[in-house]
Amino acid sequence: MIHTLNTSARRAFVLLALAAATGAAFAQKAPAAAANWPTKPVRILVGFPAGSTPDLVARTISEPLSRALGQPVIVDNKPGAGGNIAADMVAKATDNHTIGVLINGNMTIAKLLNPATPFDPQKDLAPISLIGTAPLLLTAPADAPGKDAQEFFLAARNAGTKWSYGTPGIGTVGHIGMELLKSKTNIDPVHVPYPGNPQVINAMLGGQVHLSLLPPGLAGPQIRAGKLKAIGVTSSGRSALVPEYPSLDEQGVRGFQLEIWTAAAAPKSLPRPVVDKLSRLIAEIVRTPEVRQKLFQQGWQVAGTSPEGLANRVRQETALLGGVIAMRGIKAQ
Repeated sequence: MIHTLNTSARRAFVLLALAAATGAAFAQKAPAAAANWPTKPVRILVGFPAGSTPDLVARTISEPLSRALGQPVIVDNKPGAGGNIAADMVAKATDNHTIGVLINGNMTIAKLLNPATPFDPQKDLAPISLIGTAPLLLTAPADAPGKDAQEFFLAARNAGTKWSYGTPGIGTVGHIGMELLKSKTNIDPVHVPYPGNPQVINAMLGGQVHLSLLPPGLAGPQIRAGKLKAIGVTSSGRSALVPEYPSLDEQGVRGFQLEIWTAAAAPKSLPRPVVDKLSRLIAEIVRTPEVRQKLFQQGWQVAGTSPEGLANRVRQETALLGGVIAMRGIKAQ
């Protein structure tokens, strides 16, 4: 019996020693593997056409990232399904040299909107870094009633379903954000989806819709030209992107905060040391004065977070937007 116990103890000791040695060897190899990565060109998948906002972001960071990595960084556009085609390709990539520049919906609510989505953002994507954020701007026709948000919302409540709002599609941040705004202000305009925000703007200019949540970069020129009217931005306070416009929160819609964002993500299979390396480099790149200015001109406030920072943002926004999706019964078509 004593011999058996001693043998068991020796066996356990050997196993523990082997595990410790293996762990130490892995710890030594992991940084080396990241240091030697990449060994071939890196591909950035973008789920929107050339010239789109995510495409411009990817191309802005691709050249400095290529210099930092010592390998070509190729931007590959795979548009469709609101960016989910590219996101699915990122999730399923196995070459350890494919990442994506994705938007809110791809990394948060894709599966909640459509259970048939072939990837699960929470399970299949590894956050790298939040690149940039921007509020939306509640916009109305130039002749919309009210001198401020409160008077505008009073008119909207009185109009009920006679008013309508436009979005670039079912399940977009503009759509879910407007449904959240409806719940906070007791307005009830009818949703009218369009192929994209340019068509929404044209519809407002033509009097077909009465309000919309739009990127400031698109709405700003029309507002400054006197063709549309700004009601307020969806940031918690005034945004550096459009400091001339007050926030909806400071005009009485307390707690209403909503942003669009773009981020770098990888397949879950990408080794964590490589994810950390990419995160550090991308954060450093977007914070350089040259890249920061380019992204600002494209309508983004630079973030440059750690993987954990982006993961926290994904969790928070999935809970917020997912709650609206459940409350309003929103489903992608």
